[in-house]
Amino acid sequence: MLCQTDFLNAFEKYFGYRASVLAQAPGRLEILGNHTDYNEGFVLSCAVGFGVTIAIAENGLDHCRVRNPEFAGDAESIINLENVGSAVPGDWVNYIRGVITELGKRNIKIRPFDALVQSDLPVASGMSSSAALEVGFSFAFKEPFGIELANEEWARLGQAVENDYLGLKTGLLDQFSSIFGQKNALILSDFRTVEVLRTVPLPEGYVLVVANSMIKHNLVDSEYNSRRAECEGAAEKIASKHNFVKKLRDVSPALLESEKDNLTLLEYKRAKHVTGECDRVKCAVEFLDKNDINAFGRLLFESHESSRDNFENSTAELDYLVELAKSIPGCLGARLSGGGFGGITIHLVREADKDAYMKAIREAYKLQTNIDPQILACEIGQGARAIKLEK
Repeated sequence: MLCQTDFLNAFEKYFGYRASVLAQAPGRLEILGNHTDYNEGFVLSCAVGFGVTIAIAENGLDHCRVRNPEFAGDAESIINLENVGSAVPGDWVNYIRGVITELGKRNIKIRPFDALVQSDLPVASGMSSSAALEVGFSFAFKEPFGIELANEEWARLGQAVENDYLGLKTGLLDQFSSIFGQKNALILSDFRTVEVLRTVPLPEGYVLVVANSMIKHNLVDSEYNSRRAECEGAAEKIASKHNFVKKLRDVSPALLESEKDNLTLLEYKRAKHVTGECDRVKCAVEFLDKNDINAFGRLLFESHESSRDNFENSTAELDYLVELAKSIPGCLGARLSGGGFGGITIHLVREADKDAYMKAIREAYKLQTNIDPQILACEIGQGARAIKLEK
């Protein structure tokens, strides 16, 4: 990834003038609270030190020019603002077109611009490179076009890109984490009230290691939407007998067990995962407040078991990475993170054991699968930001 000065110089080389705004948006890690956001539940997450950087300026032309050397080499993507159109399968520019489309629905018009994009986020891995692009361009548009929206509204706009423009019924977790992330702290979010309730520091001496299975997850082509439908079906059936229930967030494990016979097996299993995850998030905050890092780590293992058995959004490769975590010294807990169906696992590791752990898990995974995984030590990063540049 280019340093900031080199990146801005690259913009000038490509377009012949200086950028006016520099925006950055991080990816995220879902620590606990798998698939709870669209069930109006609780999530513990964080922004990471990897993300998307965008340099942008108005260009005075009748179209937009966008370059992303990592994705497209020297190719230049053209966006016609008068005809943004529908999503083009497999085109990364969909995320920019989607943001422009959603702003248009709010009667906010974007003028033609030039933009240069770079990212050090693994793509299609579960660290939400897509939300980082959506949030990054949202924040990049704020300055030159004088757009004033609350951060919560920017998050909803990014979600609408996924839901309406791309047809993927995701929740708000990814955009929320990218926007509201706090350096060196996890954030606890409530997706009924749509707010960050508090920050939760991770004790010193521990680090989050990301192990990328290299099995790409593409939620648009996965069973994500069917999982959401099964969750909603379970909530509706329980709500028909208990009027205080709106979403699975309102269903306790005990209530779920009492209604088990009224649900299909899949509805029960999906609901068991979500209700369990909401409980695990609450327990995690209590354990971290008491500095009980071992109990917190056990929750990560429990979460993965539920993903594997109840939500069925794991893969053989993800399961193997978590099993490895139980046998390599230094790891207190591990689980898949994000939508699942491929992507990454996160590992809570003693900082003193980090290097040996990363080496061991890479070698063991490669020996078993013949796949060379990407292993990253992730710092907990700051949320999205944009700065106006001097001319």
